[in-house]
Amino acid sequence: MKKFYIVLMSIILFTGVAYAQEGMWLLDQIGQLGLNKKGLLIQTDQIYSKDKAGLCNAVVQLGGGTASFVSPEGLLLTNHHVAYTALQRASSVKSNYLTDGYLATRRTDEIQAPGYRALLLTEMSDVTNEVTAAGKDITDPVERDKTIQRKIASMTEEIENGKEDVRAVVSELYNGKQYMLYIYKQFKDIRIVYSPPLSIGKYGGEIDNWMWPRHTGDFSFLRVYVAPDGTGREYSTENVPYRPKVWLKVATNDLNDGDFNFIIGFPGFTTRYRSSNSVAWNFKYTYPFSIQNFTEVIDILDEKTKDDPAGKLKVASLRAGLSNVWKNYEGKVAGFEKTDFLRKKLDFEEEYLRWANSSPETKEKYGSIISKEKEQYEVLARTRDRDNVVRILQGLSGTHLNVAGTIYLIARELEKPESERQPGLDETAVRETINNLQYTYSSYYEPVDREMMLRALRMAQALPPDQRITGIDYIVNDRSKTLEQFVDEAFRSSRLDDLEYAKGLFGKSSKEQEALNDPFITLTAGLYPLSEEIRKTNEVFAAKVTSIRKEYIDALYAWKGTNLYPDADGTMRFTWGPVKGYRPADAVWYYPFTTLRGVVEKNTGKEPFNAPAGLIDLYKKKDYTRWIDSELQDVPVAFLNQCDITGGNSGSPVLNAKGELIGVVFDGNYEAMISDWQYDYELQRSITADIRYVLFVTEKFGHAGFILDEMGVEH
Repeated sequence: MKKFYIVLMSIILFTGVAYAQEGMWLLDQIGQLGLNKKGLLIQTDQIYSKDKAGLCNAVVQLGGGTASFVSPEGLLLTNHHVAYTALQRASSVKSNYLTDGYLATRRTDEIQAPGYRALLLTEMSDVTNEVTAAGKDITDPVERDKTIQRKIASMTEEIENGKEDVRAVVSELYNGKQYMLYIYKQFKDIRIVYSPPLSIGKYGGEIDNWMWPRHTGDFSFLRVYVAPDGTGREYSTENVPYRPKVWLKVATNDLNDGDFNFIIGFPGFTTRYRSSNSVAWNFKYTYPFSIQNFTEVIDILDEKTKDDPAGKLKVASLRAGLSNVWKNYEGKVAGFEKTDFLRKKLDFEEEYLRWANSSPETKEKYGSIISKEKEQYEVLARTRDRDNVVRILQGLSGTHLNVAGTIYLIARELEKPESERQPGLDETAVRETINNLQYTYSSYYEPVDREMMLRALRMAQALPPDQRITGIDYIVNDRSKTLEQFVDEAFRSSRLDDLEYAKGLFGKSSKEQEALNDPFITLTAGLYPLSEEIRKTNEVFAAKVTSIRKEYIDALYAWKGTNLYPDADGTMRFTWGPVKGYRPADAVWYYPFTTLRGVVEKNTGKEPFNAPAGLIDLYKKKDYTRWIDSELQDVPVAFLNQCDITGGNSGSPVLNAKGELIGVVFDGNYEAMISDWQYDYELQRSITADIRYVLFVTEKFGHAGFILDEMGVEH
């Protein structure tokens, strides 16, 4: 049985793709997939072409997710949860757009999506030779990596120089075997057009998150504005709607089980070519620690805001994000255990090592790759507990510490010789940091911040003696006052609750900042030497492990001799797969469509299953008009397909074989949460809000038929 598994894994990983649905493919790879034989009814150059506009030019990266143009007037369709932070920032207790939804009946009523940026891909090219040449003769992996990063920074700075709305990114693929340059047009004026209430946009809440069957209307409409000359600039009343070259048209036919689908979007990060070392590290340490960490922070958020609607609104985005990742990690751990994934990786590597050691030549070149990588993880393991607490002190420990850390770190970096600074830290980056501080403070709620900081200090105090954080001994070992007293005094004496004061600290030297005797800056300064030590350790780890993983990819190529799709890295990708249900357990079959009837059946009248009365009334009256599915005899709400996605794909358009819009993807299924590590043909599914439900809610519930008119949709 083991031998059969090893052979099967070899087929899945190294025959291109055993099941065609697997893979988050680069745009310039899709012509190799034989898609027309699999159901695609348009040519692949209508999706992407280097020489002409294609469907991919209607898709943008937005707010950590994806969105698509759906009208010639810059109208964007994305997920409600992608627009969630914008809605939270724009809301107040009196005007709670997050809970109540928002509709702009006129263009002048469209409100800003604070802090949101959209990136439209305009050009992509392979720059492998140019990048790798910079580090060609450098043998030390750390120095080579630094040199390559400086080269990348200089390349992107040259492209962006003097161009207000141009952003350039060089992406490393296959652990440095390939580098791709992506050039984007950046939009800085995004406005909210229509978002349904939370009771539709997040129906089912955390209970239904990542689960099927799903009945969530996870969508929102926004609009992109630009200067009259087409430049992507900050909000201005003089800005006009952007006119995209390509926008997506809504499908006119029903969707059926087995129909061809494809998705274009910006998936975040996958780790499918990692070794057992990485699997073990994440399964045994990273995920369990993160689950516990996020659980404790969520408990703080809930406890400290339970009687304060304003506080609840302030922390809504943070809580939603933590809850989403917490459940994802919980599902990953369950998936690792259920599939015995680590053992399978070890079995696969046993077969790999038999090949590597089969000849003197391959043994010398590839025989020690796995063991060399393990040595690097052992270095991290020595101070893992301490380093986790330092990361919390610099992250989930409240606004004051985060702001102090940012200001102080920038000062220390700018005091270094330019060649030693972190790549990309220039005047433009500093200005952006200052501008973005307002969004950091928009989520500030002092009772939560106090408790988060106190929790972080307690964790530091509980560390064993050999892992203590020496830079804050003056706090955790001070017997003259409790940690609670220190936190109270810090919040009373600091001025970092003042946004303008914080902005004014930029430009001051580290010594000038220290002289202010602000308790948060003092704490940050105390952490700095250890923080630098950890950063350098991680820098060495990253450089060495990346080099080792590149060797591993080379070995897999040598062993199996095939092309592989690269891991996702936040750049635009293509994936396809048919509409299809799945079997999560014995004697259980999940049909691939849910309907409005299911929304009503789940309704309890209490959050998160509190369907709006207006929606229930539409169901009772069967007031569906053209949005009814002839086979389902109901309004379809969501559907499943086998497209291969991950975080970052949220809001991506789902298109049919003709390239027409059929939905907006918003989730994966819980049973396949280890999909970042492996694709499971039988279990992995994408969950998509059916475009018919999107338009039904918009027209019939939201009374926003004018949006459908703008999209060219008959109703």
